[in-house]
Order: sequence, then structure tokens, then C-alpha cells
Amino acid sequence: MGRCFRLFLLLLLLPLAAVSGQNTATPQPVQSEPAGSAQVQTLPASGGTDRRITLDVQVTDKSGKPIRGLQEQDFTLLDDKQPQKIVYFHAVDVGATATADPPVEIALVVDAINASSQSLAYERDAVKKFLLQNGGKLAWPVSLIIFSEAGTNFSNSSRDGNALADAFNKYPIGMRSPTRFQDGYYGATERIDVSLKALSSIVTNEKAQPGRKLVIWIGPGWPLLSQTYNRLTSKDAQQLFNSIVNASTELRQDRITLCSVDQLFPWNAGGARITYYENFLKGVPSPSQALPGDMGVQVLSAQSGGRVLNSSNDLTTAIANCAADADAFYVLSFDSQPADRPTSTTPFRLPSISRG
Repeated sequence: MGRCFRLFLLLLLLPLAAVSGQNTATPQPVQSEPAGSAQVQTLPASGGTDRRITLDVQVTDKSGKPIRGLQEQDFTLLDDKQPQKIVYFHAVDVGATATADPPVEIALVVDAINASSQSLAYERDAVKKFLLQNGGKLAWPVSLIIFSEAGTNFSNSSRDGNALADAFNKYPIGMRSPTRFQDGYYGATERIDVSLKALSSIVTNEKAQPGRKLVIWIGPGWPLLSQTYNRLTSKDAQQLFNSIVNASTELRQDRITLCSVDQLFPWNAGGARITYYENFLKGVPSPSQALPGDMGVQVLSAQSGGRVLNSSNDLTTAIANCAADADAFYVLSFDSQPADRPTSTTPFRLPSISRG
């Protein structure tokens, strides 16, 4: 008898939308955008409804290795604790003769805002080592995204790691200005704000690509605030709650899995920083319980089904482990129950917080 893997879903006011796409191209120098053969297998149409939910499901053993060869009957899918019929099922396996079409795309985000100068040097070196593995022959299309004070910059995707590494070497990332961000709470909120705007632009860019997308955020991420300087008004709390819902919804709708990787340095080994994000993983049932930390990159990564790898001193391997999630996974679709009310589609961001 096959094993039954239960997939529990927390669906908060989720409006659904179809995913559209366009082909990617060979790598070009990074440009700024304002703040194996495969058999074609098409995802089913929504049948005139907006309730079709498609999920990319990763199934691993205790060591983190993917479990291959599962069938539709091995899954039990629950929506609000109620069993749902799986209307579409497809196993994607890079080692099989048939894979998903269009392919998975991997986007590497180099964070030059939240990383220190020393951390950024490690990030650059690790990214180049990843791109040049296997002689620069990448298993999946990869694109580079540079998040710095100059803006959020995108390259076209390619399987040519040598060309990507060459373009990466030529791009001047620069360092974070010591006078751009204040120290303390308000400096942290400013970094959170620009980081979430960057993430929103990345989601907008990636949603135009076909198929599943693995977005690997390289760096410590923005601060995880557990409280606000001033108590949020009910309006601000609702805005923050809507942003949390919108972020989760957009990542799922656009088939984006977010992964967070960071280098473990000797000075923070064993510290509470690497596990602090776990305090925000329970989910947010209401606006009154929403906190800025619920929008952290590690939290969004875990909630999107991605990995959080921040306890290793081998950043290149951590990136490769996240990318390996593209090698084997399962695509499931079902028709959800109608939401109580539609969710705002405004970009996700923190509410404005002022002094006094």
C-alpha cells in the first residue's frame, strides 16, 4: 500500500488568477528595471471559474532527498480541513524521459542592501562558483537579479553558466552607503521597505516567465521586527495583514517558490539569529496578530514551500541544494471553495510608520 502524504493548506482570502508566460533569452549584461528534451504537458484550464489552485509540491525524506515515483493516490489534499478532489496531477523528474514543459527557471537574487561588505564578498564568490559548476552547463535556465542601491536589476535567463558568470563579473554591485540608512529601528524599517519593494518587482518580473520559478534570495534578508515603534492603528494592522496575504497569494498564483540562503560566519555560529524566523511561522489568522516579522524573507520562503538554509559555511552548496528542488516535484491542481471576500491586489509592503 502506498504512503499517504497529507498536504494541509491554509488559504486566507485567496483570489486566483491564470499564469501567463513568455520565453526567456540568452544572457545579456545585467540591466535595470525601475523600483534534456521535454514532452508538452499543459496545465488544465480553470473551466470558467477563478477557483483553480495549482500547487508545486516537494516531497523529501528525512535527509532532504526528493522522493520520486509517487502517484496521485499517494496524496491527500485538504482545503480548510476538507478533502478535495485532485483534478490534475503530474510528476516532474529531471531524470525521466518526460519533464515539465515549460521548464523550471531559477533566479538568483544577490542582496547588496542587507548584507555587510564581508558577507557580500562571500555572496559574489558563491554565486560564481555555482554558475561555473559542471563546466558552466546548468541543468535549468538561471537568471541573475541584483538588489542594490542602484535598483533591482535583472539579467535574461540562460543555461550557460560561463556567460552568466562573465556578465556578473562585469556588473558593479557597489556597497551600501553608510549614510543611506539610519541606525536602529527606523533604519531597519527603511531597509524592510526597500527590500519588500524589490521583492514585489521580482515577483512581477518572474510571473511573466512560464512554468515553476525558484527564486533563491542570497543573504541575511531584511530585519525581522517583532514589534513596531508605535502601536499600529487598526487601519495599519489591516494593511500589514493584507500585505502578508497578498505576498503568499502572489507567490502561489505565479508558481514562485522562494528560498533563503545565507552564509554562517564564525561570529554568529550557534546564535539565535539563524532560528529567530521560526517565531513567525505559525501563520497570521487576523490583523490584530500581524507583525512586521511575518514578512521576513525566511518566513515567506518557508510559507511558499521553499527552504531556509542559513546554518552552513558552504554557501555554494546551499544554493545548489535549493536549486536541486527543481529536479523532482509534483504538480497538483484542485478547485477551492469561494473566498468570503476578495483580497486587495495592491503590492505587499509595510504600513507607513512615523515618529511621535
